[in-house]
Amino acid sequence: MAAPLWVQIGTSFVQHYYNVFDTNRSQLGMLYFDQSFLSWEGETFQGKKAIIDKLTSLPFGKIEHVITAQDHHPTLDSSILSMVVGQLRADDDNVMGFHQCFILKNINNTWICTNEMFRLAIHNFS
Repeated sequence: MAAPLWVQIGTSFVQHYYNVFDTNRSQLGMLYFDQSFLSWEGETFQGKKAIIDKLTSLPFGKIEHVITAQDHHPTLDSSILSMVVGQLRADDDNVMGFHQCFILKNINNTWICTNEMFRLAIHNFS
């Protein structure tokens, strides 16, 4: 049995997002619009330009994401809520866990990210 449509769309979006992020994150602009929001480690950015400026200013040259798990739910307004858990390696740093959440909305027959939140899975055990 095929996965529900929202799972197919969410899974395709996640695969595309991390492929572009890992190869040329300056090209992620096509996934946002001017009312999109990004929270990155507690800092908030609004609008395509501000989001892409943040993502392209991150202090690493290369990055690789490995997705551990992803979940996708339809919302009451026909959007899709996607939650991603995974690991990343930036440059030659140690592997770190991360959590990322997206809200996807179909605008003019294109799925775009209206809201996104990112956090590294760093624990303070002291």
